[in-house]
Amino acid sequence: MTRLALKFALNSLAMFIVMKLIPGIQIEQFQTLLLATLVIALLNVFLRPIIVLLTLPVTLLTLGLFTLVINALIFYLAAYLVPGFHITGFGTAFIAAFLFSLFSFLLNMFFGAKQ
Repeated sequence: MTRLALKFALNSLAMFIVMKLIPGIQIEQFQTLLLATLVIALLNVFLRPIIVLLTLPVTLLTLGLFTLVINALIFYLAAYLVPGFHITGFGTAFIAAFLFSLFSFLLNMFFGAKQ
């Protein structure tokens, strides 16, 4: 349970960093930041495997690069679902999802929040 809380805190920090770096992302309150992180985590757990399975031929043709588009769609969907979390467009969502994944990976690796 402690590891899960640490992972959530690190992902929230990654979301905060992405929000500060990319001008097309706006999060109104700290609670919205936490809710957006939770929604992205839930979408990644429940929806992402289905989308990856349905788009497997395209993913194979692009040598896995289509998963970046899937990550952007998840990020964009989270912005649609969470009030107070705004993204200006798909390009912004693509860059934000890429940076979020990168920062989340690095923070989890650095602080030892293993799977």
